[in-house]
Amino acid sequence: MEETYLSLFVLGLLLWTLPWKGVALWKAARNSQKKWFVVLLVVNTLALLEIVYIFFFSKKKGAKQEISRINGNQ
Repeated sequence: MEETYLSLFVLGLLLWTLPWKGVALWKAARNSQKKWFVVLLVVNTLALLEIVYIFFFSKKKGAKQEISRINGNQ
């Protein structure tokens, strides 16, 4: 009986963590943030770090900064 509860608990954690990790990794890759991508991939914080990254650190750069970056005028 305890094994069943443990299995359900682990399944719940997995269903909570995977979507957050997927979105955070996708945003880090799209924003070319390699360091964030590696940290998010390796560190498991039960989605806490992923949520912080998504809402506070994954903001897109402004259009001028992006154009400047593309042209190499950083």
